Amino acid sequence: MAKADLLLHPIRLRIIQAFLGDRALTTSQLAAELPDVPPGSLYRHVGLLVSAGVLGIAAEHRVRGAVERTYILRVAAAQADAAMTTEEHRRAFMAFVAGLLGDFDRYLALGEPDPARDGVGYRMGALWLSDAELAEFLHDLAPVVQPRMANAPGPGRRRRIVAGVLMPTTPAEKGRGGRRRESGAAGGRRRSPSHRGA
Repeated sequence: MAKADLLLHPIRLRIIQAFLGDRALTTSQLAAELPDVPPGSLYRHVGLLVSAGVLGIAAEHRVRGAVERTYILRVAAAQADAAMTTEEHRRAFMAFVAGLLGDFDRYLALGEPDPARDGVGYRMGALWLSDAELAEFLHDLAPVVQPRMANAPGPGRRRRIVAGVLMPTTPAEKGRGGRRRESGAAGGRRRSPSHRGA
């Protein structure tokens, strides 16, 4: 199976997303988080991800005579292939956006969502950057984000999805036009780009 086909299936994509945040989950725990996915389908998709090396087995123990496995995400194996075609990238982006829509719907269904209290926000902005400035920008972001990605679950902590999109909208060396200061388009709390808590 092509890697794009493996990763872009809607159920497998949700399984992968459930492991984000350095989580270790059994199939029972995974089923509790994806209650709309039939158990047989869930086990089949987990098996495919294990066979492809996207999920690894972290532990095994017997529960009432059956072997229960705890899985972890192999992050490097879950990344999109650089050799993907334009159409595969289009499908991947559609799956990415659909995943965010699903996550946001599930957040709204939690009970009494309060975006201000929960730190929920979505915001879009634009930066004029050369390739060198873009590399510097990403380099500066890394020490802010990476240490927090190592946080373990703990009292007072909630698992929060931080999603990012980065793309040019003008051809190289051809971005022209007057510039005015603007705050960008936003919804929810005015926080960092593409940030939402759930």
